[in-house]
Amino acid sequence: MPFANFKFPEGVVDAARKEEIIHRTTAMFVEYFGEQVRPYTMVLVEEVADGGWGRADETLTLAKMGLAAAPA
Repeated sequence: MPFANFKFPEGVVDAARKEEIIHRTTAMFVEYFGEQVRPYTMVLVEEVADGGWGRADETLTLAKMGLAAAPA
């Protein structure tokens, strides 16, 4: 079963963008592996609380990255 897991800071991607990510990722798997994988493809879009993730031993926040949350 093809599986993709995307993680974004909470509030950065809205519902429409999540849906687009799911559709485009599924289409990519179908392009590579054929139409038979569509019903078995799983795409998980997760939101991580601001400050709940990091890289290179540094906790990242939207403010540190110069980003703003998507409008509610």
